[in-house]
Amino acid sequence: MKLNWLLAPPLPEGVPVQRLLYQRLRSAIVDGRLAAGTRLPGSRQLASELGIARNTVLFAYEQLGAEGCLLADRQGTRVAPLAVAPAEPSAVPAWPPLARRAALAESPLPGAAELGAFAPGVPDVANFPFRAWRGCLDRAWRAARPRHLGYAAPGGEPELREALAGYLATVRGFRLRPEQVIVTAGTQAALDLCARLLADSGDTAWVENPGYPAARTALAMAGLHLHPVPVDGEGLAPTAADWQAHPPRLVMVCPAHQYPSGEVLSLPRRLALIDGIRHSGGWLIEDDYDSEFAGGGPALPALYGLQPGAPVVYTGTFSKTLYPGLRLGYLVVPEALAPAFAAASASLARSGQGIDQVALADFIRRGHYTAHLRRMRRLYQARQRALREALARWPGPELAIRGGAAGLHLVLHLPDSLADTEVVAAAAERGVVVRALSRYTLAPMRCNALLLGYGAVPEAQMPAAVRRLRGAMER
Repeated sequence: MKLNWLLAPPLPEGVPVQRLLYQRLRSAIVDGRLAAGTRLPGSRQLASELGIARNTVLFAYEQLGAEGCLLADRQGTRVAPLAVAPAEPSAVPAWPPLARRAALAESPLPGAAELGAFAPGVPDVANFPFRAWRGCLDRAWRAARPRHLGYAAPGGEPELREALAGYLATVRGFRLRPEQVIVTAGTQAALDLCARLLADSGDTAWVENPGYPAARTALAMAGLHLHPVPVDGEGLAPTAADWQAHPPRLVMVCPAHQYPSGEVLSLPRRLALIDGIRHSGGWLIEDDYDSEFAGGGPALPALYGLQPGAPVVYTGTFSKTLYPGLRLGYLVVPEALAPAFAAASASLARSGQGIDQVALADFIRRGHYTAHLRRMRRLYQARQRALREALARWPGPELAIRGGAAGLHLVLHLPDSLADTEVVAAAAERGVVVRALSRYTLAPMRCNALLLGYGAVPEAQMPAAVRRLRGAMER
């Protein structure tokens, strides 16, 4: 039997001959070109036929024998019968389907990874305090121990949990112990942990409408039934029918600055929400993603700690306040739940970034974090004013602008004659990144507005960026 085709050109570069011979023999056996029972030439004969060393053939035969593809006895070497029938050469692989939950993942919004005017939710990383952060990293590395290079301690590095507890006690008035702080790999990891520990598959979760798509994905992937609740000028607006017909196990809410509408949950609504969730036997998940950039005047108290013993879990992130690539966030949970959350976070996520966590703790303790927030708060407020002024100079009918109490974006409501999705596409052609509010809504709600992020747009560039947006709307 001639097998000279086993090493016929083309021969891939960088693959040893013995490896190539083994791979081609194995492929011929698996796809049926060498049928079960076929007797192969002896090692000397095949080596001579292919012009290679005998040891090369022996390697391939021995490896395939160990895998059960070849049988060797006193009569020679022959192809073993395989349990799997060879595939037809022209057959298309019939891959098993993905899990049903895969269909629940929402596609990223257009422009989600882009910078510039007017991508919402994007901080100005050009003004990041690089020198102070490098100093904290250098100190963390000098003091590093082997444990810092492994997985993080359950719940996060103790230094960071303690620093965060002190920071939240000062700026938010929380009364908590460091053990109640659970460090996570960002908001998505925090929401996933809450969905898994606070609810069971099939339970109902309320989501804001319009709302943050990634939060909906995290809850839906955990097997929860999503019930959209409208947002109005005072934030989340559930009705008596919502409480009666769809009692929630979880309520996901952004009270300080709702994303994407920019509304602030009023104090009466906050108190009513806590009272309602107590009666339904559920939990509130408070997403406080960018309240650090609130405008002037005293901020409303957080849901967490607003009433003693309220069933609230608080989540925060450093993606907006420092930089998205840091991938660090945190949860604040009731003390009775802290051990379970710490254990689950270590078991499910196996988080690391020990050095970054220690450096961030040092960054907070030395006051760099609060100083950076003060600088960025002033910067963002000035940029918001510049955007409002540029929009006010827009000729024609005045367009309604909402939001701005906190955060990094405004909402520009459009007339019915302009579809927000069409404006987004036209703006992209002019190098302007905006997002359509309609992409954040669930039926039956309908919205027609644009999200204008100003965080990464210098004041001097604001008028020109608005002119390009105006051109997209006047097509």
